[in-house]
This record gives sequence, C-alpha cells and structure tokens, in this order.
Amino acid sequence: MALTKRERRIRIKRRIRKKISGTSDIPRLSVFRSNKEIYAQIIDDTKHKTICSASSLKMEKEGLTKTEVSKKVGTAIAEAAKAAGIERVVFDRNGYLYHGRVKAVAEAAREAGIKF
Repeated sequence: MALTKRERRIRIKRRIRKKISGTSDIPRLSVFRSNKEIYAQIIDDTKHKTICSASSLKMEKEGLTKTEVSKKVGTAIAEAAKAAGIERVVFDRNGYLYHGRVKAVAEAAREAGIKF
C-alpha cells in the first residue's frame, strides 16, 4: 500500500520522537513547515509546555524567498530562547528532511548562539 507524503512524514516523525525529547535543561526545538509559512517552537516535554515560539506569520516577507524568511524565523527563535534563558536545545526536524527551509532555520539559530 502506497503512503501519502503526509503519512510518510508522520511515520518518520514518530521514529524520531522515540529517540529525542526535550527536558527542562535541554528543551526541544521543533520546526513545522507548511507551503506558505514556517513555525519553530521550543518545548519542554517533561512539563508539556511550549517555552517560546516564532513564526513567519507576522514577519515582513515582501520580496524575500521562503528560505530567507526561514533564516529570519531561526534568528527570532534563538533570540526568544536567549530571553528565556535557554542556551542548548535538541533539534527536532519533525519528519522533514534536513534540507532547504528546515536547514535554514537550524543554521540561523546556531549562528544566533543556540547550541545543538
């Protein structure tokens, strides 16, 4: 039986989430990518709380590519994390390939000072 793209991604996501989870000391940086927008949030899985988040919804996107917007989201999530006192995270690519926009978020967050 052939899987749809979404079903395949969810299957991969479950496999990843078996191995990683965020703690109070080292929370999880999760990235969600839709066709138009990109979202990132830092989650403490032990308390089931989102510590901080950033998305491209309210950002100025005029004349920028989706990858450039993703870099801005990565920088924004890193600044929000620093404000919350977080320096290290575990990266959760959420079933997406570490490529393109997901990679842009991760690299921008690293450049802004978050370690993972």
